[in-house]
Amino acid sequence: MGNISFNDFKISNEIKKAVEEMGFEEPTPIQKLAIPPALKGKDVIGQAQTGSGKTVAYAIPALNKIWIPDKSPQVLVLTPTRELAIQVAGEFAKLSEFMDKIKILPVYGGQPIGRQTRVLKKGVHIVIGTCGRVLDHLRKGTLDISAIETLVLDEADEMLDMGFIEDIENIIAQTPKQRQTLLFSATMPNEIKRIAQKYQNNPKFLKVKETRLTVPKIEQYYFETPRNKKISVLCNLLDMYDINLALVFCNTIKQVDFLQKKLKGRGYSVGAIHGKMKQDKRNRVMNKFRKGKIDILIATDVAARGIDVENVDVVFNYDVPNSDEFYVHRIGRTGRAGKVGYAFTFVSGRDVKYLRSIQEYTHTKIKQRKAPTFEDVENRRYNIILSDVKKVIDNENLDSDIKLIENLILDDYNSVEIAAALLRLLKKEKDN
Repeated sequence: MGNISFNDFKISNEIKKAVEEMGFEEPTPIQKLAIPPALKGKDVIGQAQTGSGKTVAYAIPALNKIWIPDKSPQVLVLTPTRELAIQVAGEFAKLSEFMDKIKILPVYGGQPIGRQTRVLKKGVHIVIGTCGRVLDHLRKGTLDISAIETLVLDEADEMLDMGFIEDIENIIAQTPKQRQTLLFSATMPNEIKRIAQKYQNNPKFLKVKETRLTVPKIEQYYFETPRNKKISVLCNLLDMYDINLALVFCNTIKQVDFLQKKLKGRGYSVGAIHGKMKQDKRNRVMNKFRKGKIDILIATDVAARGIDVENVDVVFNYDVPNSDEFYVHRIGRTGRAGKVGYAFTFVSGRDVKYLRSIQEYTHTKIKQRKAPTFEDVENRRYNIILSDVKKVIDNENLDSDIKLIENLILDDYNSVEIAAALLRLLKKEKDN
């Protein structure tokens, strides 16, 4: 579909500003397909895996037609789990940051229903919830969905697997017939097709064309790490494996700039490229990376297009990509010319779910590894030095050096102390 940007969509300036603030450069494949028809008010069926960016694909069109003065619910999003409801509400909040007085409410079990009821009474534009809790509110009369303009069924196949189809149909029956219905699902079982046929009006079926992994000589691993520990883990991996050339991918421009600043502060030779940089500057950074004048290149997916650099030792997914397809493109930049490459992905919280989607999409097992600690790095460096020491002992004539050591022993230093001191000096020299 070419290089489409969010600015190409006919959306409000407030939403465009929010997208820019979030650091997104370009829509993901499902967003490129789904947003234009959804903005025109058409019903949509989007077949897309978890982690494909589908929330933004339906949130932008839904937000774009909200009428703020009307405080009754205008958008209803149904999700299979409370975790997803909370996550979706968070995305809506980010995208509507510059829309004054908009009200968004996630409703789900496990939270006091009275608290949700009080918020609903004050007026809410967007309700995001699990089927069970939405039905609870409908039965109590605390939620009125008779004026809903946009109904979203998110992860419809998962709701089917959890036995929610009857609940979904019950809820849909209480919405107006003249609504827009957006359905997103990773798979399309017959029951989902039946729902679409029964409750959607001439829907546009959209499916992202699949890309298969064609670089088998890439060893793929993931590291579970809290978000606030990612930089430390990245540095430990860079030091532990003595990496020459590394590509580090982030999802947003903000994250690229932040990470570059942090790594430079720790003494790494690093450059960065993203869509907001002028092309000539990006070219200069890329040339430095190609020539090995910088060891680490941090990039967004858009800016990294066309990167063709041999001898990239490892690709780091500092952020799990927004699209399964992006993962394939990212890691394909290592393991070139028949060499073995490595792909390391950092996983935090709900990222585990996105990782499963990537594994299904690529038909590849991504193995888990324990994130190395600073102590692990130190031990590995000492082991490398000791290995070099053994080689010297086994292969070189040390007679003159032994005489110098013997002189130190005569001064009451024992051989173990001398060896430890020399090891410390050697380590300091390597550090410098």
